[in-house]
Amino acid sequence: MSSSSHKILDHGELPEGRVTTVTIGHHTLAVTNHEGTYGCLDNHCPHQGGPLGEGSIEDGHLRCPWHGYDFDPTTGTPPGPFNDGPPCYQVEVRDDGIYATLPDEPPRERTVSDAMVETMVAWGVDTVFGIVGHSNLGFGDAMRQAEGRGELSYFGVRHEGAAAFAASAYGKLLGRPAACFGIAGPGSTNLLTGLYDAKVDRAPVLALSGQVPSKTMGRGAFQDLDLEAAFADVARYSQTVHSGSDYAELMNLACKTALVESDVTHLVFPDEVQVEPCDADASGPTGRTGLRNFPPPSDSLEAAVEMLTSSERPLIIVGAGARHDMSAIIALAEQLGAPVATTFKAKGQISDAHPLGCGVLGRSGTPVASWFMNESDVILAFGASFSNHTGISAYKPIIQVDHDPMAIGRFHPVTVGVLGHVGVTADALSAELPAAPGADRSVEVAERWAIWREEKQSRLSDDRGEGLGSAAIFAELTSAVDNDAIISVDVGNNTYSFGRYFEVDHHTVLMSGYLGSIGFGFAGAMGAWAAKTGRQVVSVSGDGGFGQYPMELTTAAKYGMNITHVLLNNSELGKISKEQRSADLDVWQTSLQNPNFASFADNCGAKGFRVETLDELAPALAEALAYDGPALVDIVSDAALL
Repeated sequence: MSSSSHKILDHGELPEGRVTTVTIGHHTLAVTNHEGTYGCLDNHCPHQGGPLGEGSIEDGHLRCPWHGYDFDPTTGTPPGPFNDGPPCYQVEVRDDGIYATLPDEPPRERTVSDAMVETMVAWGVDTVFGIVGHSNLGFGDAMRQAEGRGELSYFGVRHEGAAAFAASAYGKLLGRPAACFGIAGPGSTNLLTGLYDAKVDRAPVLALSGQVPSKTMGRGAFQDLDLEAAFADVARYSQTVHSGSDYAELMNLACKTALVESDVTHLVFPDEVQVEPCDADASGPTGRTGLRNFPPPSDSLEAAVEMLTSSERPLIIVGAGARHDMSAIIALAEQLGAPVATTFKAKGQISDAHPLGCGVLGRSGTPVASWFMNESDVILAFGASFSNHTGISAYKPIIQVDHDPMAIGRFHPVTVGVLGHVGVTADALSAELPAAPGADRSVEVAERWAIWREEKQSRLSDDRGEGLGSAAIFAELTSAVDNDAIISVDVGNNTYSFGRYFEVDHHTVLMSGYLGSIGFGFAGAMGAWAAKTGRQVVSVSGDGGFGQYPMELTTAAKYGMNITHVLLNNSELGKISKEQRSADLDVWQTSLQNPNFASFADNCGAKGFRVETLDELAPALAEALAYDGPALVDIVSDAALL
């Protein structure tokens, strides 16, 4: 093997009797100075790989810091009859420093991880959030190679929970999976909450777990957990990649399942398998999926047409499952003259300025939508999950359209269940219905909005001297953000108020819908920013939600994420206090001790703004939104002014 000479130290850099670690390329060395003689050993103890450069020289021997094995510091020879010393490299003292002759590095071999990363990228999984660590290094290096080729973007976060939430938000926004990445044991279990959020909201996500070496699995080794068992409930598909597996095929199945089933999938990579040489070709999606925009059965379509034709006051309700098919649904609504309400998860899928848009229905909704629910005689629901938070009246005649047969009548029977692609079904209904089967309700919609906007206006000046009210905050935010901004919201009173007061135009709203997990807001915004839509990204949370993953502000600063975070700071878990009062209980343990979040943002490398009075709000929002990078607006708010 060829070798080359490399400078490892300057004269005087390493004192007598000391050892240090030096890295040259991919060589990590333990360099010693003992009795005026320099030594250069491979840094890895031959027993368990302990870092010899972190050891010490005792009684003339270099002692391994992990378990006390001794070696000659200049030759690497162990004492006594042993012969298992580390490799030793020739050292030369020159005029300009200390040099070592090291073997030239061989070309990097293609590995199992390379084949799997290339397959993942072929399926369009080109964005990964995670933390690199000791049990996922081989897979991480394959992703580094792919990133260097411009095929993949990797974002190193501060907590794996934020990685999973970011991947979930990415999947909700684009309808295709991002990946999240963790080490064995706690790194992977930290992913679970965000992955459950993706699962229950039907967002595609690929989870990637490092694992302890195969020979130590199941024997109680450090961070040895049965990850297939741990992920069994959350993942639609979970497999361990063993030596000799059909590597590309396992990744194909994981990516296909995530995409087709809109669900979580999971692969586990034992440490040694990640770096095994592999000459297998990558694979991809060609020939593995069929068209999913299938039409509805004719009999259910006819039944739906008959109900709509005879209806006088139909109401259309859209859920998040209709996110990518709204043009067909809005065209149908205009043909019917029917008002359109959304679930909270679907807020933004029709503009509040549309003549037939009547906002969110349910606990986070508007009285406009509630009015039309009460007055309707037929409900036509597209891609809605019928959550109890939405409050679709079960006694109403209901036509439910969904591509998933398990979603039809999930919680209670419906009058007509229509199994079909949402957009295709909307077009089919439009083609079968008369040109104007019912009365146009746009005038009535406008009247109801006028009543609600007058009420909102009356709340703008509410002031108890304890902070800003939600009506004023979200009125100003409505005016300040772009009309097509992506807004990631958290959980709590701030979110209910956002649903009620913020008026959408062409915005996209992301949230932790069914799971309702606090902490989603800012992490979700990171996922939205990574989706590279070119649109403004804003997140909204309370102080409780932001406190879950506050250090992700440093992640946003590191990668220059242009995110504006609007933080309603009332020093309280306000929603919990409200629930305690509603249950006729004393308010207990809901107060929060907060920093000045604006100063905190500055310390994290972001831009912070503090708002304590209403006249400070508009300038702060404008400056934060104009800032090129992460910005945080810390708004002192009144927990009682919802």
